[in-house]
Amino acid sequence: MINTLLEENHMQENSILRAKYAAKNLDVYYADKQALFGINLDIMENQVTSLIGPSGCGKSTLLRCLNRMNDVIDICSVKGSIRLDGQDIYDDGIDVVELRARVGMVFQKPNPFPKSIYDNVAYGPKIHGMIDQKSDADEIVETSLKKAGLWQEVKDRLAAPGTGLSGGQQQRLCIARAIAVNPEVILMDEPCSALDPIATAIIEQLIDELKQKFTIVIVTHSMQQAARVSQKTAFFHLGSLVEFGDTDQIFTNPQNQQTQDYITGRYG
Repeated sequence: MINTLLEENHMQENSILRAKYAAKNLDVYYADKQALFGINLDIMENQVTSLIGPSGCGKSTLLRCLNRMNDVIDICSVKGSIRLDGQDIYDDGIDVVELRARVGMVFQKPNPFPKSIYDNVAYGPKIHGMIDQKSDADEIVETSLKKAGLWQEVKDRLAAPGTGLSGGQQQRLCIARAIAVNPEVILMDEPCSALDPIATAIIEQLIDELKQKFTIVIVTHSMQQAARVSQKTAFFHLGSLVEFGDTDQIFTNPQNQQTQDYITGRYG
């Protein structure tokens, strides 16, 4: 009986700690300039992983590799592998459109489409063939806006332009747009840097709620934000992964002197 319980607990731990992404020996180049050097990193399912480090350290480059956004940069080349649920996303047979439906992205500056609030959210599901009739769209729009914590604020003005919302509301609309296609992963590139403290707090609360269903990777320039929202933190410097571990450990007992120097403000 005891052995059975131990086996069940071990299985539960394995399921909780399952890696959604696994980067192995990842090198990234922009023409002949190397931006990432031999990155090995596992990103756990249903957790928030923060990527921190000084400007130009490679954290946004890594984020853009996770949904192959770097493909649009002609001079960018990637070596090594990034596996999503065990499949290398850089294999020749990968459908990049399908990959980006599985891996949503929220950018630094809110970028709603010049469409209504409703159409901002319904656009992705429409182009991915998820909508057969208007009732499908209605349900997806309502569900996505509720998950993004925006429904109560906009439910009576869905026909109004998304660009007419406040900055914080626009960013939550972009999050609703990202989750409307039912992704597995949400990438966030400094999603709060253009927002005031109140809007930032709302987004951070939302991130905490969304991790129940989604795997989230966030690039942030704010170490305080990383400490508040993430369970794992990766510290980058000059294109190398210096240290990766539990967020509490990274900020209270870092194992590397470079990490210690960065989080105590000796450089940045």
